[in-house]
Amino acid sequence: MDTNIYQRNRAIVIWLFVGVGMIIVQVLLGGITRLTGSGLSITEWKPIMGALPPMNEQSWQQAFEKYQQIAQYQYVNDHFTLQDFKHIFFWEWLHRNWARFIGIVFFVPFVIFIIKKKISREMIWPMVILFILGGLQGAIGWIMVQSGLNDTDITVSHIRLSIHFIAALVLLCYVLWFALKLSVPVKEIQPQPTLRQLNNWILILLTVQLIYGGFMAGLDAALAAATWPDINGQLVPRMSSGEGFMHSITHNLMAIHFIHRGLAYLLTILIAIWFWKSAVVKDDSQLHRIRILPLLLVLLQVFLGVITVLNSKSEIPLYYALLHQFVGMLLLMAMVWTRFLVRK
Repeated sequence: MDTNIYQRNRAIVIWLFVGVGMIIVQVLLGGITRLTGSGLSITEWKPIMGALPPMNEQSWQQAFEKYQQIAQYQYVNDHFTLQDFKHIFFWEWLHRNWARFIGIVFFVPFVIFIIKKKISREMIWPMVILFILGGLQGAIGWIMVQSGLNDTDITVSHIRLSIHFIAALVLLCYVLWFALKLSVPVKEIQPQPTLRQLNNWILILLTVQLIYGGFMAGLDAALAAATWPDINGQLVPRMSSGEGFMHSITHNLMAIHFIHRGLAYLLTILIAIWFWKSAVVKDDSQLHRIRILPLLLVLLQVFLGVITVLNSKSEIPLYYALLHQFVGMLLLMAMVWTRFLVRK
């Protein structure tokens, strides 16, 4: 690597890549929160005071009583003791506090870098956009939680869950792209129009796939068809919900299964084609060194998806599902990285 650009921005690049790692952890904590049914345990949004958990038994009891007012407790968890409640409370509290920690890790060094004049004028607006995206993500998270704080819904809206998930991934990719701009020398850029166009299509399809991954998680859809390669004995299951096309592809469990699996196969084929076409780049380039990465990740991702589905009998296996989510993020980041290296 050309050390000039990296050494000039070394502290900022390290800061940004730390942020990338923290966002990945935050998304995984969100996955744990969803899979453990913990997301509705905190029924209030207190951006400042909410950083502290209940500090005494009376406060714990009050928080538990508020949780007892919503449908999730009344229809699913009415057997919970205060100790059970504390367990799910912990994951939601950690998820929210890790988000606060990310905000501090981004904001404090930002101020220090400005004081030390390490941030150039052209970096200011990208930084402002980064903070706006972070704040927006917090707001979307609360809007998502609100959809489950009532006496009828036992979970949050899977649509809002997917929006929350995709917004987090947009922030992740934005920070990654910013870090790459400050660390990758211009000589590594390979302007390949064909690869760039194919990369764009892969990223579009991957985004749709991740949205459907959110649908799968939000609806616990894996439990509805724990079979592979068929879907409950059918290659093409009945996918109509009787309420129109859009409702079917966003709410019908078999349709969501079919689309999610189909997109996985299509992405695997497209990434394999991309790998084959990327052989034209220079042998000593960064792109050539990492070109195998997306193919390996998509194959691993499909494998983990199959394993997760096949083991989703009475409940979705936490560790398989988290690995599936983690590799999905790595695949997205790999495709963003390759897209950066073939940009104009």
